[in-house]
Amino acid sequence: MTSAKTDIQAAPARASVPGKKGRLLTGDRPTGKLHLGHYVGTLANRVRLQDDYDAFFLVADLHLLTTRLENLGEIRDNIREIVLDYLSVGIDPRRSTIVLQSLVPQTAELQLIFSMLVTVPRLQRVPTLKDVMRDLHIQQPSLGLLAYPVLQAADILIVRGEIVPVGRDQASHLEVTREIARRFNEQFAPVFPEPDTLIGEVGTLPGTDGKAKMSKSLDNAIYLSDDAATVTRKVMSMYTDPTRIHPTDPGHVEGNPVFIYHDAFNPNKVEVEGLKERYRKGTVGDVEVKRKLAAAVNAFLEPIRSRRAKYGAGDVDEIIVEGSKKARVIAQETIGLAREAMRMNYFG
Repeated sequence: MTSAKTDIQAAPARASVPGKKGRLLTGDRPTGKLHLGHYVGTLANRVRLQDDYDAFFLVADLHLLTTRLENLGEIRDNIREIVLDYLSVGIDPRRSTIVLQSLVPQTAELQLIFSMLVTVPRLQRVPTLKDVMRDLHIQQPSLGLLAYPVLQAADILIVRGEIVPVGRDQASHLEVTREIARRFNEQFAPVFPEPDTLIGEVGTLPGTDGKAKMSKSLDNAIYLSDDAATVTRKVMSMYTDPTRIHPTDPGHVEGNPVFIYHDAFNPNKVEVEGLKERYRKGTVGDVEVKRKLAAAVNAFLEPIRSRRAKYGAGDVDEIIVEGSKKARVIAQETIGLAREAMRMNYFG
C-alpha cells in the first residue's frame, strides 16, 4: 500500500484553471457598503487580477465577530450589499468565485488544526493586533481576536490559495499564514502552499471632509451605491482650500480633495488641468470646480449603477450560494488531505 505521504505529495495543490497564474484569495468583512475609497484602494485592482488568477473573493462574516457582537441582524443585508458592490464594479462570477465564509464550515476545522501549530506569544507579536486593540479601546483581546491571523490562514489555505493581495500593513498576517503552512508541511506532509503576498501600491482617497481617509464611521464617504443626487450633494459640500475666502483668491491645488478626486475620476485631463490653472490664479470658484467634479463622478458611477440594478434583481443570493458550494468542494478535499497527512482519516 502506498504511504499517505506519497499520496499527498501527488495531490493537486496548484490552481487548475488553464491559462491562469495560480489561485488567489482576498476579501472583506461585511461591515457595510463599499465606497470610492475601496474602489481606488482594492476593487479596481481585483477586477484586473481576476483575468490573471483563479480568483476567490471572500465575504468574511465570521471575522466580523472578532471585534463586534452587537447588531448582528444587519449582517445579512451587509453581505448582499457588499456582493452587489463586487458585481457592480466588474467582478464577474463567471470568471471569479465569490464565497461567504460561514458557508464553508471546513474552515473552522482547519483553524482548529492550525491553532495547534502556532504559539500565543507569536500571535501577540502581530503588529496589527495592537493597532486594533488601540483603535477599538480593547484592554484584553478575546481568544477570537487573538487568533484572527489563524482564521485568516485557514481562509487562505482551505482553498490552497497561492497568492494574497494585501496592503503593506497586512503583510505580517500573511507571514503567520506562511509559517503555519510550513510548520504543517514539515510536521506531517506537504499539503499546503506557502502563499505569496502581492503587495501593490494601494491608493488612498481622502474623505469629503478633508480627513486623511474616506470612512463610513466618519461619515465622509461617497458610496458606490449612492444615486446621482446624493453624489452631487456630497461633492458640493466637500472640503477644499481653507485659506481661500473669495472665488477670486488664488487657491491651492496640491492636497485639495476636490482636485484629488478630479485626478482620480475625471477622464477629461484637459479640463482638469485648465481648472487647476484657473484655481491657482483665482479665476474659477469652488462651485464650478465642484459641479464639474460631481458630473465626472456621476459619469464614472453610471455603469456601476447599471450593473448593480441588473444584479439587484435577484441573482445575488444564487451567486453567493454557488460560489460557496464551489469553495466547499475544494475545502472538503483539503480537509481530506490534511487528515490523511496527520493519520487522522480513521474511517476513510
